[in-house]
This record gives sequence, structure tokens and C-alpha cells, in this order.
Amino acid sequence: MAALRGSARRGCLRCPQPAALAAAAAVAVCAFYYLGGGGETFSSATRRLRATPPAPAGPGPRGLHLLFMFTKAERSPALRDKAQAALRSLLRHGRLGAAEVLHLHLVTEGASRDIGLGLLRDLLRGAAFRHQVIVHDVSELTEKLFPIVEAMQKHFSAGSGTYYSDSIFFLSVAMHRIMPKEITRIIQVDLDLKYKTNIRDLFDEFDNFPEGAVIGIAREMQPVYRHTFWQYRRENPQTKVGEPPPDGLPGFNSGVLLLNLEAMRQSKLYNQLLEPTMVQKLTEKYHFKGHLGDQDFFTMVGMEHPELFHVLDCTWNRQLCTWWRDHGYSDVFDQYFRCEGQVRIYHGNCNTPIPED
Repeated sequence: MAALRGSARRGCLRCPQPAALAAAAAVAVCAFYYLGGGGETFSSATRRLRATPPAPAGPGPRGLHLLFMFTKAERSPALRDKAQAALRSLLRHGRLGAAEVLHLHLVTEGASRDIGLGLLRDLLRGAAFRHQVIVHDVSELTEKLFPIVEAMQKHFSAGSGTYYSDSIFFLSVAMHRIMPKEITRIIQVDLDLKYKTNIRDLFDEFDNFPEGAVIGIAREMQPVYRHTFWQYRRENPQTKVGEPPPDGLPGFNSGVLLLNLEAMRQSKLYNQLLEPTMVQKLTEKYHFKGHLGDQDFFTMVGMEHPELFHVLDCTWNRQLCTWWRDHGYSDVFDQYFRCEGQVRIYHGNCNTPIPED
């Protein structure tokens, strides 16, 4: 279940800073470097790399950006196992063009860094494509995020308060204001995934965004939001809100997110929706109180402005959790859970086992 996937989305790494980082990037060697410690930030490192003279032979590699969270891994053997399985499947199927580099962005903290670094070193040793790992510190990102997302946290977080530490779970909502402008597109993924196809194909989905769309995301495959929107649905019996596909609006699942950062920066509508007054207005209209962070925000906004979203096919985020089938919704469950087609990414949400190969 989406509600229980939080621990699988958080994790950590510690990476020594190579002295020749720019040179390593230029020759597309796997470069591990820690950003957010020692006085260096992601933005300052980006400026430094931009200032490095380009290699003389032709244009530089095209960067593809993939981000995931890996925190508290020192307390969770299950998280470590999920991360290893996800990354192993990604690498098994991953193939990039000769002029492409996969930039793996890891959002991390404290004690888990050594675990993550060891994991990545072992797995990436046999990668079939050029890659670079960029590690972001949770505390640094939280400092930037909190002023932007503080107002929405009370509506979309577990508990009744607004906690500074919860801001990181809204990273995708405001990533366009955090990442440097040189990064125009990024994919954020959970760690409880299993890839059955080339990750490069997922990046091609950006080209399918309709006019005005800023985010690519798959439908929620359980009646989570049929339940959450119960009061609005009772007051509006003809609404499509919370109804199953293909004609209904079942909400979104943020296990796989395509973020067109440039489009998010340019969208006046999207940025207006981040304002506290707009968040308050929509939560009151829909009587909305959630606890799934960014997923709740995207779902609520999608009810009001579906034009901001490119809906990914269910095969890109084939969720496996069946919790709601046994908790009051067995009569309609299959209408949400159905997914036809060859699965490209399995999502083992709510600790659901993923099918073996």
C-alpha cells in the first residue's frame, strides 16, 4: 500500500570527494562525491563543473538524471535488501546511448552513507553504461524545502503537527526550486521497485507529455482515494473523484515520478498551487486530509488541474499491494488493481513480495 512505503523511500550514503571530479566526469568514469558536507553544495559543485574547460573532442555526454532516497538503512536490513534488488534489476536491463551518462542522485543522511556507498560500489562495478553518483545531504535539502512546503505538510503528513524533518518527503513537489537550472528533467523513484525493462525507455516518456503537463505519474491502483475523499464524494455523488479508471480519477502513486523541472519552473499555474492560500483552498474544497506526502499533493492537484499531469501507463508502476481489498473495498478493488500489458516496473508497495524472474 502506498501508505506504508515511506521507509522504502529513504536511505543514505557517504562518498569521499575525488580530487579530480571534473576530469572523472569528462571521461564518464563513475565518480562518487558527497555534496552538502565540507562546505560544498550541489549548486557550488555544479558551478565548478561548468567552469571546467570542455574536453576538446566533440560535444559532452547527455545527462539522464535519476533520484532516490536512501536513509535510516543502518536500522533496516529490509531496506538494504530492497535497494540492492532494485539497483541490480536496473543495472541488469539498463543500456544507454554512447553519448549518454546516467546521473544517480542519492538523498541521504548520517550513518547510512557507508552502507550505501559499499552497495553502489559493488553493483556499479559491472554497469554496462557510463554513470556518476551524486549524493545530497537530507539536512541541506530540508533547509531549502521547509519554507516552501511547510504550509502543506499539515494536510499531507501523518500526525497533527508540521515537522521540519517531514519536509524531505515533499522533495518532488519543489525540486524545480532546489536543483540547479542546468538540470531540466529528472526521474524520482522509490526503492521497492524491480525493473523489467531498460530505464532509458522511461526517459522517453518525457517526449509524450501533452502541452501544459509538468509531471509524469501513474494512477494509484487501490481505492485509497475513494476512501480519503469520502466526504467530498458523499456531497457530490456524480463526481469522478476517487472513481476507478478508465473514466474515473483514482488519484496518483508517486513510486515513479517524471519531473520536467524546466516546465515546473515555467508553469505559473503549478507555482501558484504551491502557495499556502491555494493549498488551503483546495484542501477545504475536497475535505482532504492525507498522510502520503507528495503523493497526496499531486492527487489533490490532479483532481482540480489534470492538465498538469501526463498519466503513465500502469505497466511503468505496477503496484502490488492489496491491503484495501481486505479492508472494506473488496467489491470494487479489481477495478482499480487491473493492469493489462507487459510489466516494465514492479512496485512492491506495503512490503508486498515482487515476482521472481
